[in-house]
Amino acid sequence: MTKHQLIETFVKNHQTAVDYIDQLNEKEYLYTREGKWTAGQQLNHIALTIVPFTRALASKEYLAQMFGLLERESWDYQTVLDNYTQTSLKAPEQFLPPAEVSLAEKETITTTIQGDLEKIEALLGLYEEDELDRLVIPHPLLGKMSVREIFYLMGYHPIHHLKQIKILLNDSNV
Repeated sequence: MTKHQLIETFVKNHQTAVDYIDQLNEKEYLYTREGKWTAGQQLNHIALTIVPFTRALASKEYLAQMFGLLERESWDYQTVLDNYTQTSLKAPEQFLPPAEVSLAEKETITTTIQGDLEKIEALLGLYEEDELDRLVIPHPLLGKMSVREIFYLMGYHPIHHLKQIKILLNDSNV
């Protein structure tokens, strides 16, 4: 994917998930079973996972100093997803949503996501194609990843959670 496609996919997929969750009624938004996250918790988790990028992408120099440069061949999109699905798929504690995310919080979370998406889109736009493949951002489950690789994953991430919401709601009577 080119930088433009990467940014477009990241923003579009987040917007798709947010729009779907935004149209849910209260019963759907709060529905859970068997320890599964509610749509509100999924939304909160999505918001928590993009926050670090608003800071990390602000300085290419910081990334290079803190995490170095990628010291292996860059993974393609499918390899990133294959490697991700081989992890525990368990969100680290800092990305876990609270036990309850009320319907009243939906608008605030959605607004926060929108603002963060705009910041990330602008910051990522400042990167050259080769910087996307050389500069590293650590992922809690996959370790050091190039900026491009992590955005392959982060473009997929909201769709992964959207699928979980749809499966949960399809199996319900709400």
